[in-house]
Order: sequence, then structure tokens, then C-alpha cells
Amino acid sequence: MRPTSTIPTLLCLFLCFLITPASADRLTPEKLWDLARIGDAVVAPNGKEVAYLVKRYDLAENSGTSSLIIQPLPESIDSSSKAAAFESPLLTTIPKTLLSDVKGLSSLNWLAHSSGPKLVYIAPGKPKADEKKAGEDPEESGEPQAWMLDPETGDTKQLTNVENGISNLITSPSGDAIAFTVDVKIDKEVTEIYEDLPKADARIIDALMYRHWNQWHDYAYSHVHVAKIDGQGQAGEPLDLMATLRADCPLPPFGGSEQFTFSNDGKEMALTLKLVNNPAESTDSGIYLVSTEGGPLKNITPGMPGYDMDPTYSPDGTSIAFHSMERAGFESDRNRIMIYNRSSGKLEEITKGLDQTAHHATWSEDSKSLYFYSETRGTNQVFRIDIDNQALQQVSEGRFNFSIVSCVPGTGHLLLRQQSMLRPTELALLDPGTKQMATITDVNGDIYKTLELPTIEERYFTATDGEQIHNWVILPPGYDPKDGKKWPMLTYCQGGPQGQIGQWFSYRWNFHMMASHGYVVLAVNRRGMPGFGRKWNDDISGDWGGQAMQDILASTDAMIADPSIDRSRVAAIGASFGGYTVYWLMGNDASRFCSMVAHCGVFNLESMYGSTEELFFVNWDLGGPYWASEAAGNAYAKFSPHKFVGKWKTPLLVIHGEKDFRVPVTQGMEAFTAAQVQGIPSRFLYFPEEGHWVLSPQNGVVWGRVFFDWLDRTCKPTP
Repeated sequence: MRPTSTIPTLLCLFLCFLITPASADRLTPEKLWDLARIGDAVVAPNGKEVAYLVKRYDLAENSGTSSLIIQPLPESIDSSSKAAAFESPLLTTIPKTLLSDVKGLSSLNWLAHSSGPKLVYIAPGKPKADEKKAGEDPEESGEPQAWMLDPETGDTKQLTNVENGISNLITSPSGDAIAFTVDVKIDKEVTEIYEDLPKADARIIDALMYRHWNQWHDYAYSHVHVAKIDGQGQAGEPLDLMATLRADCPLPPFGGSEQFTFSNDGKEMALTLKLVNNPAESTDSGIYLVSTEGGPLKNITPGMPGYDMDPTYSPDGTSIAFHSMERAGFESDRNRIMIYNRSSGKLEEITKGLDQTAHHATWSEDSKSLYFYSETRGTNQVFRIDIDNQALQQVSEGRFNFSIVSCVPGTGHLLLRQQSMLRPTELALLDPGTKQMATITDVNGDIYKTLELPTIEERYFTATDGEQIHNWVILPPGYDPKDGKKWPMLTYCQGGPQGQIGQWFSYRWNFHMMASHGYVVLAVNRRGMPGFGRKWNDDISGDWGGQAMQDILASTDAMIADPSIDRSRVAAIGASFGGYTVYWLMGNDASRFCSMVAHCGVFNLESMYGSTEELFFVNWDLGGPYWASEAAGNAYAKFSPHKFVGKWKTPLLVIHGEKDFRVPVTQGMEAFTAAQVQGIPSRFLYFPEEGHWVLSPQNGVVWGRVFFDWLDRTCKPTP
């Protein structure tokens, strides 16, 4: 090549580098673990500051650490700058790090102590001298304990020294007490029953729920304890408010500190408890009141057979609001908001007639209204409802999933968590009166400055019964419908089965990452999803293989008709009920798909019933045990994917975790065996230490690499 042609070529390359710096930077399974994750966030009592936790992972170490950050809250929400990927106003203030890179940092709260506001949290305690082990870092080897930090001086103090540690720390509004949970061992192990057999390795099981989601029953129960804090900031001896009770607060496996709370004066607590004889078959939890000095429990929800959870006292102290599901045994029933009058004992639903479900009911400062968030046509939005007249108003907007942290004292503003399919959680400030909102943290801003982003579209397709189906379509970076290029597509099948495909950011089923890898993603809000009315949500119960499957196929067909989609390179993917969907489609309509991926999917309804743990779920959705009646047996046979394996032809990737007790690992093994015996190209990705989700960093990367390797090989272009 002549020298005269080299200079323009180099100049062109240099200019391309300057103009498109993001072209080589896309979201990958590895980069997912570079993203910081915002944890607990709490507003200072004066309403002027917010403290929050930020967790960052070290992929090489296969673990993460958290930092405690505090920053001023902006006084106004006006901003001209934009948050990358969110495209919402960005209004950040200068953050200050109070604690750096601590393992096990959690449960952040403010304590309005008489000596001034303090931050309390859980972190590893200092081990006693006789408990120290050689080579251990004393700041990471201790059990989780309550700590207190003075934000003015940075001084820290350990408040508790509970054997085996604590969880779910909260503070009293009175400023003189904390509450937390402790696992209290009540049941006996085999070696305690037969003391002369100290090396015996066995379990004696007399009832169901002997294992739950990803853990075996450990002979202990989570009990709420209260510890007083004196004027010098010293904590007293913890008092068990549930002594001798064979029950858990919060409810396992997903309950947290939102399930118990102090009254405003600190003299009473409201607890969420499930006191039934058949916990595997019942959703009957209740709200119980108890003095912080101990004593009898008072049930304020008798005769209410569904889930009653998440009590919260009104600021004026007159009432308690809580969430309630009306129908017994239905874990995905409409979440109502109930109000309990503490003087009269009267119960009233303030969401009566509302055709949607409510989450995280939060009192306004004047006790005249409640805020909550709810699924709404593929997003989560914030609503306000008046106590007196039940007037309802949506106060947020935009293509986001919002959740409520708290009201900001003295301002009328709300602190929110904000996320989308493109970007994980940041904190946001909302003025409910004007609907003005600004993103106030930017913990992943530097990464998003260089990321090439997909495009998200909202499309509606017509179902076989004439209804309109909401779909999210995620288009790869560089997608241009006019250039004639054909793109492969992934039909994403949602789990639940009652779980909206909203604007959430997953660390495995990440649509941003899938699109960045070169796939168009079709995410179908089929029958069974909240956010589209209760009938749409309820229609999937008892009809797993029916209209919901037709909705997915109808949307897939509508997308395949798009000339930019390569109809020979369309795969179906999903987890849990989405994995069930994949297995079902394998035997009922695989002609549309070149490949399948099923993670923790239900394969055999009969063996699933006999090995899962929360029987109320399958009792409701499948109509009871398969032997209960001829109709029930016929329904199992009609909708069980294992009945149709003789029609399987499509390549199948099965993913499952050994510690998945909701959908036991044998479901995946059965499906893999069925594929292998028939000579169908198949692979089994097995995680011996994971449950229903893949949570460890390196396992998460393995998941992503195997996922894309499988799809790239089985959905490759035709030569």
C-alpha cells in the first residue's frame, strides 16, 4: 500500500474511535458483575440526608462487599441533565463514604437517639477471645451483630453479642430501642433424642415443610427480639417476644423486616405470624400485637384466611395498615390494604373495588393517605389513596419499575427505588403533587457512559380469543428495520406463573444482555400476569397449558411476521413456570423454535406434587392433588409436559440447582433423560450449591456463558 493512502485510512479509524467509543462496549455476563447494587436506603429523621448501602462484587474472589454512603437530599427536583439509560432527570449531590468494603453489611436504619441521630446496621461482630481462629480477619469472622455509627464523628459501637448472630434489624421511632430476629432452636435433633448415638446422621420427620425453597428445617425458628438502648448508647439484654413459639417472623423464605414494626411510642409491636397446623397447605398468616415488654399476643385478623402481612402504624398512632389477600391458599391473590383502628378494633379495606394489587403501603406524614406501588401495564407505578374517601391517584409515570423506600420528612416527597430493563436500581426523589421525579444516585454512571444500549419497544398483539396481549420487544444495538438484516429472536416465557414482565433488571434473565449479544427479545405478558386486571391475572389458574400458551404462540407468530426476524432462528427460553412453558411447547408446538432453554422448570406435574413443599400453590393452581378426583387427575394428564415427550425434536438445554426444593432438581433430570433417550441434542447444566436462582458470581457467569454458547450453536444461521 502506498504511503499516501495510509494517512486517510488511519485518520478515518481515529475519527471512528472518537465518534463511536461505545461500539465495542456491551453488556456481557462478566460485566453484569461489575455493576454496583444499591441495597438498603434510609432517610435521616430531619429529611435532609439519605444513607444507603452499595454492594460491589469481586468476580475472582466470588464474593462481594458493601459500603455505607451518606449524601444530602436535593431541596428541589429540577434538573437539566439526564441519567444515562434511564433518560430521567439526574440530580446528584456529593456522597460521603462512612464505611468501606465490609462483608455482611445489611439492615441499615436511622435511630433518633437522645444524643443525636445515629445509623444502626448489621455487620460481623468482634469475636470473643476464645472464639478467634488463626488466620481469620476479625472484622469478617464474627457473627452478624447490631452496630451503631455516629455520622458526625464516624465512631462505631457494637450493640449486641448474640450467639449465632442476628437478622432483620429495625429501630423504634421512640429512639430508645432496636428489634431484630434471632434463630431460636426449639426442636430436637436425632443426636439429642438418642444421646448415646452422637454420630448418627438422620432426620425424623413427622410433618411437611421439612424443607423450604433452598433450606432444610434447622430445628430453629426466627423470633423477634427487642433490646433497649440507654442514654449512653448501650444496648440492654434482648427480650424474645415469641418465647417457646414454634413459628417464624418474618415468614420464610422471602419475608424481611417489613413484617414486624414498632408503634410510634415504642411500647408495642405488630408482628406477621403464621400460626396454623398445616403450613404447607395454608396461606393463613395474621397480624399480632404484643407489648415490647413481652406478654400475650393479640390477633387482629381473626377469620381472614389468606396472607395478612406487612403492618405499619400511622404517624398519628391511631391506625395500623397492612396488606391482606382474601382467598385462602392463593399466594397471588389481589393484595388489599386494610386499616385497623387501634381504639375501636374496626377493620376496613380502603382499596375496595380496585382492580389491581398493592405493595409497600406507606403512610403520608399527615396520616390522611397511603402510598403504594402496583403493577401497571408492564411497569410498576406509585399511587396515592385517601383514607376518608378512597380517592385514588397515580403519582408517578415513565417506563420504570418504581418501589417505595419512604416519605421524606418535612418535604412531601417520596424516596423511591428506580430501575428499568436497561439499568439496575438507582435512588430517585418524587414530588407526588407535581409528578416531578429525579434520579439522585449514579452508582453505575461511569459504566453506562460507555455502554451501547438496546432499544425497548412496546407492542400489542391479538390473542386467539381476540384479547390484546402486551409485549416488550428489546432490539439489539445497531438494529435498523430498513437495512434488510435478519435477526435471531428469543421468545421469553415468564415464571410465576403470576408475575408481570415489568421494567426489572435481572442478573441472569437480562434482556439488555441478551439483546447486546445480538438477539431480538420478545417478552410476552401472557394470561396470568398482574398489571392488566384481576381476570387476566387469575385466568391461568387451572389452565396452565391453555390460553397462556396460546398467548405466547400468538405473540411469537406476530413477531415472526416482522421481516427483520429470521423465522428459522427463533428460540424459547424461561425459568420456573417459564421452564414449564418451554417443556410444554417442546411437546405441543415446537415447530416454530430452533432451540429451547428451561431453567428450574416443572416437567412432571404428578412427581412435582409429591416433592415440592408449598402445597397451597399447587393445590390452588392445579386444583388439588392429582388423586383427589377424576377431574383433577385428568387436568394433570392434560397439562403435564412429560405426557408429550414423544413429540420432542427440538434441541434442549436444561438448567437446574440441587437446592431447589420448590421445583426439585429431579424435574430437570427427568426432562434431560427424556431428551437423551430419544437422541435429541441436549445438555444439562447442574449447580450442586444453587437453589431456584443462581446467586454466586462465578456460577452466574457460567450460566451466561453456557446459555449463549448453546443458543449460538443451535440457532446459528443456515449455511
